[in-house]
Amino acid sequence: MNPRLKEMNVDTLFEAILRLETLEECYNFFDDLCTVQELKALTQRLQVAVMLSEGKVYSDIVAKTGASTATISRVNRSLNYGSDGYKVVFERLAKDGLL
Repeated sequence: MNPRLKEMNVDTLFEAILRLETLEECYNFFDDLCTVQELKALTQRLQVAVMLSEGKVYSDIVAKTGASTATISRVNRSLNYGSDGYKVVFERLAKDGLL
């Protein structure tokens, strides 16, 4: 984990997210928490990560997601050298048949 993220306010945010129980609660919370653009950016990064993990090339990812090559590179760096957060989520989504 990135030690620069570790602080009480971040812990509180993550604890709040962990207490959401339904998709509707998630929609409501993130609607209150984020702007539409912020939520779209997070969604785009996740979609880019999925496509990279499937072996898609940058040009295909740009065409499908509209993500910049800088965003794709950042996500790719996280996939390869990050904290394995994407890996954990992908494994759990796949286990539940959602990926």
